[in-house]
Amino acid sequence: MTNTTHSTLIGYILWIFGFMGAHRFYYGKPITGTIWFFTLGLLGIGWLVDLFLIPSMDRQADRRYKSGRVDYNIAWILLTFLGYFGVHRFYMGKWVTGLIWFFTGGLFFCGYLFDFWTLNEQISDVNGVG
Repeated sequence: MTNTTHSTLIGYILWIFGFMGAHRFYYGKPITGTIWFFTLGLLGIGWLVDLFLIPSMDRQADRRYKSGRVDYNIAWILLTFLGYFGVHRFYMGKWVTGLIWFFTGGLFFCGYLFDFWTLNEQISDVNGVG
């Protein structure tokens, strides 16, 4: 049985915005995601190369993270579009920090960025993987 935590389709959709590192954050690569963000995907070259690397990054993420109660894809969509309001934190059952994010705009944007760096690990913790 294959463990599928991340979606190749979502990876390619995020790749469209890959010059900002979105797909790399999604696949659990926050350092290179940050580099892509500040260099516009290594001046577009790394962004184009990633077109061919997404299937490999998807397989690595599927091996690294375990599925459970919280779905990675739903949490990432909620973070990306509603992260300032803490909706992804409510979804994971983190009500206190969800309320803090809601009333402070993602903890004044810093918490929102923190979640881009750590969301996969947060989901693994909630799913009992550690």
